[in-house]
Amino acid sequence: MNAPAQIAQNYVNIGTNKTKLPLVKMFILSIFAGAFIAIAGVGATTAAVSIASPSVAKLVGACIFPAGLALSLIAGSELFTGNCLIVIPLLERKVTLAAMLKNWIVVYLGNFVGALFISTLVVYSHTFDLFGAKLAASAVATADLKCSLSFADAFLRGIMCNILVCLGVWMAFAADDVAGKIIGLFFPVMIFVLCGFEHCIANMYYISAGIMANNMYALGAANLSLTNFLLGNLLPVTLGNIAGGALIGIGYWFAYLKK
Repeated sequence: MNAPAQIAQNYVNIGTNKTKLPLVKMFILSIFAGAFIAIAGVGATTAAVSIASPSVAKLVGACIFPAGLALSLIAGSELFTGNCLIVIPLLERKVTLAAMLKNWIVVYLGNFVGALFISTLVVYSHTFDLFGAKLAASAVATADLKCSLSFADAFLRGIMCNILVCLGVWMAFAADDVAGKIIGLFFPVMIFVLCGFEHCIANMYYISAGIMANNMYALGAANLSLTNFLLGNLLPVTLGNIAGGALIGIGYWFAYLKK
């Protein structure tokens, strides 16, 4: 097992290499990550939708969703929320602010493309017809709830989410084998989903799928609009995710790397 100090040192190189990827490769790997997170979202909703107890349904879905981060880390991809840890090589002066921001922007856009690709496939393949279209109703209800959050609530839930996601990434880097990595990331990600915290890349899938399903199945959700999606949810959640990830990165840099 890699000790926390070793993880911090290793991430200096990992994060630096992320900023040096050619733009086309960075974008393609980002599309993969957005798709992986979206696929986990589909699985989590499908597993939970027919369970009568809301708390049990939430727990079951939360146990499925870590597959998204597992796919992202092990299969190989670039995930925006995990890449918030690039603040570590930035503080070590191994990358420039411009290089970090370029990575964030390209990866964020690629993640969006991947998430939209999966949400389009899922909706227009009529996967949401499952269980008498209860899956469609659940997807729309989830998206509607996310779009009804206040800016402050979405921002704060975004902070909490990416604290846990980045801790999951950090713990995965403690292991050298696939099983250890999955075990390491599982519980932080499960907790963020269970508690209803907000992940911007997951929401790219959940809300876009909800908007499309709302139109296809004529469910009449009140809060689903492009404005509420992009400005009401995605903007504050993204800012919160950056803040939460930066808190972890800065904290561990200070504890293990600052001279």
